[in-house]
Amino acid sequence: MSTAEKLLQMCLAIGLFGAVVVALLVLADRLRSRRSEGVQTLLFVLPAVLVIALGLLYPALRTIYESFRDASSTSFVGLENYRTIVTDENQLGVLRNTAIWVVVTPLLATFVGLVYAILVDRSRFEKLAKVLVFLPMAISLVGASLIWKFVYDYRAAENAQIGLLNGILKAVGLDTYRFLLTEPWNTLFLVVIMIWVQAGFAMTVLSAAIKAIPGDVVEAARLDGASAVQMFRHITVPSIRPSLVVVLTTISIATLKVFDIVRTTTGGNFDTSVLAYEFYVQSFRSFNGGLGAALAVLLFLLVTPIVAYNVRQLRRLETR
Repeated sequence: MSTAEKLLQMCLAIGLFGAVVVALLVLADRLRSRRSEGVQTLLFVLPAVLVIALGLLYPALRTIYESFRDASSTSFVGLENYRTIVTDENQLGVLRNTAIWVVVTPLLATFVGLVYAILVDRSRFEKLAKVLVFLPMAISLVGASLIWKFVYDYRAAENAQIGLLNGILKAVGLDTYRFLLTEPWNTLFLVVIMIWVQAGFAMTVLSAAIKAIPGDVVEAARLDGASAVQMFRHITVPSIRPSLVVVLTTISIATLKVFDIVRTTTGGNFDTSVLAYEFYVQSFRSFNGGLGAALAVLLFLLVTPIVAYNVRQLRRLETR
């Protein structure tokens, strides 16, 4: 199909959608005069429901169906693809790496953001300090990965170094290190990139929560002789617990879907692949549609309870 034909199809689809919307608006206007509010509401909701059904529900059901079929989607194989995920050595490595990402990234990013928010709270340079930490959030994950790829760049010790860390190692007389090539530590070095990006988000949310702590509570604790550690443990953390949960779950969701960092830095090589990247590899490079669909379903199952819990926590915050 030529580019002109694709462009024509796109224009026709947009025109058809516009015509349907106009027809619904005209019909709703006529029904308004008859006070048919229920039908009128249904007409406005129907396009959104159709878009969700066609763009989300159908693909999800189709993916689940494909996960029970073979690589070429020609025959039914039952749970074989899921069995491969939990028995194949390479897939077990992917699950292990994903577990490391999901455990380490939210905890460290939230911890860094919390400590930073407490340290700069009500200081003279608070705004500038927060801007510096939040800046990585304005960079795409691909951009952040490219920055850190130069930081981790490896060259033999006798050569000139362009990598920041290996340049420092060479300057102090140590041998250079293969940060992105040495297993299993390379996965942790990739996790650092995600922490660098997400710490700003954690700091912003938690800083707002800290400022919302009633001043009389803080003053009473100080009058009782509470130390800084006791203030943190018994006043700050309990007061901002809902915000901590939201930050942890939000970063966990983003971490489970991480793709850009792995793709940009190592391409999934050197035992650094994760679920989202492995789904891409199996579906679009190895053309194993069944296993790729099974990985997508597994990723969906892992994300869903975290999303549900996060939504519940957000509703609790809104009602406080």
